[in-house]
Amino acid sequence: MYTLAHLTDRLIGRIERSTGLDPIADAVAAFARRAVPAGLARNGASGTPTGHPMHPPLTALAIGSLSASTMLGMTGADPRGTRRVMGMGLLAALPTAYAGLSDWSHTAAAERRVGLVHAAVNDLAIGCYLAGWLRSRGRAGGKGRILPVAGWLLMAVGGMLGGHLSYGMGVGVDTTAFQHLDLEWTDVAAEADVPDQGLVAVHADGVPVLLSRVDGTVVAMADRCTHRGGPLHEGTVCEGAVQCPWHGSRFRLVDGAVVTGPAVRPQPTLQVRIVDGRVQVSRSEQRSLRARPVS
Repeated sequence: MYTLAHLTDRLIGRIERSTGLDPIADAVAAFARRAVPAGLARNGASGTPTGHPMHPPLTALAIGSLSASTMLGMTGADPRGTRRVMGMGLLAALPTAYAGLSDWSHTAAAERRVGLVHAAVNDLAIGCYLAGWLRSRGRAGGKGRILPVAGWLLMAVGGMLGGHLSYGMGVGVDTTAFQHLDLEWTDVAAEADVPDQGLVAVHADGVPVLLSRVDGTVVAMADRCTHRGGPLHEGTVCEGAVQCPWHGSRFRLVDGAVVTGPAVRPQPTLQVRIVDGRVQVSRSEQRSLRARPVS
């Protein structure tokens, strides 16, 4: 006997495998890269200045306002107040969609397909709310109430797909969150193997680590980009920062701070010491998830 959860998983699985969506998704992604150019626009849409993705909090504002307007309309509240709350939700939907478009443009394959359907369903929901907002002007009842209810149902489906992207597929999650490295010092390389200019990849207890030098001093950080897991050792060094080869995020080598997005989370850095010509690294602290990795 199938449960609702099982049927939902099967439905989303079909979306993940629907390669027929790829031509549309790729075309929209190409548009997204033009609409959200690298630099200030992309950093702002990603949330780089704040250190937190912008799409989730904006989503809360849009969904909260639109849901509240639906409930107000169904309970016969003041039409003018209901319309204002709905208008606030519609306005909040604009930056929400822009931030989501920026995040989605860096996905591929199954993630991109689910994201495309997620966006399309939400666009239909916004269309229903907008039509309801226009119809409710100066009068109450009729389709001005029905359309927001339809929009709310569509928004619930879109939200479920968005939740699957984050919780089921890990989109937007710090890709280093589950990497585990002991607090004890771990030997990873000979000091002579670390170039004066450039990058070298090593492993510490199975965790990929990036080694480089800043003013002659060896530094170390997680090699997987926190944004989408790109191999930083295949990137380039520019003005004391490493640039990810996948999406162009830059991280300061000395402390892992984000210099340029779309990355939001800084790169975890490691302590380094040189013992008898060998490079040893350790982590200064452990977070609970990193202390209980899945391997």
